[in-house]
Amino acid sequence: MNKSWAIVNKLLPFSCVDGPGNRLVIFLQGCNFKCLNCHNPYTISLCSDCGSCVSSCPHQALSLVDNKVIWQTSACQQCDTCINTCSHSSTPMTYRYSVEDILQTIRKYQPFLTGITVSGGEATMQLPFITKLFSAIKQDQNLKHLTCFIDSNGYLSQSGWQKVQPVLDGAMIDLKAWDSQIHKKLTGRDNHRVKQTIAYLAKINKLYEVRFLIIPEHTDLQHNATHLAQFLMDIDPNIKIRINAFHNHGVHGIAKTWKPATQDQVELFAMQLKNNGLHNITLPSVYL
Repeated sequence: MNKSWAIVNKLLPFSCVDGPGNRLVIFLQGCNFKCLNCHNPYTISLCSDCGSCVSSCPHQALSLVDNKVIWQTSACQQCDTCINTCSHSSTPMTYRYSVEDILQTIRKYQPFLTGITVSGGEATMQLPFITKLFSAIKQDQNLKHLTCFIDSNGYLSQSGWQKVQPVLDGAMIDLKAWDSQIHKKLTGRDNHRVKQTIAYLAKINKLYEVRFLIIPEHTDLQHNATHLAQFLMDIDPNIKIRINAFHNHGVHGIAKTWKPATQDQVELFAMQLKNNGLHNITLPSVYL
């Protein structure tokens, strides 16, 4: 993919939950996981321009021109009919931003920002663009104070992290399960690289946070708290941990039938981690 521009699903000018402080968040399209519990499955794939969504649009906001699906934002009513029609876990409602486009947006909100977070989908699927964007921010006298973060599933190889490391201030990494086979069942991929990513980023002082999602009866995190704690304690006893509670609002497929995590279940897992030496733990502020 051309590193000078990116396929963006959404841009959020202000967020206080995607890293430290007030952050501008760029959600990139595309993901290399297929999580059963994904709340945004339409961010997984890039549009294949098959055209199946064009005729289904009730507002004629889509057309097929030269074998490319064209989205007319002025006609779109955000009814999501195209998303529900697509059989490829994608959406035609994406934006193509250059590095300069993003920089102009950052400059607009810069007085109110602490930093920039690139998320997804899976952000690192468009790593060349991220590296160029972060480099441009660091070279700009008016923007270089902004911290540059990546929110990731951790599947990027170490050589990939090494490419972005010089301009990266921190990363938030999700660990979906302790056992590799359970991780593969949930996401379609094993977790060897994810664990390697956590260890590597901590070693180079670029790991901001490790995130766990408690899904009752489906994740094995609760049953492997001792192993998890030992793994993280060996890396850094002060490692920052965030525990999230699964809810089935907005999910698709089989995960709609899964039970949401309760406050008691999340707090029990947190206590297990604390009993094994970890104390820098953030719990959900709201349980749905």
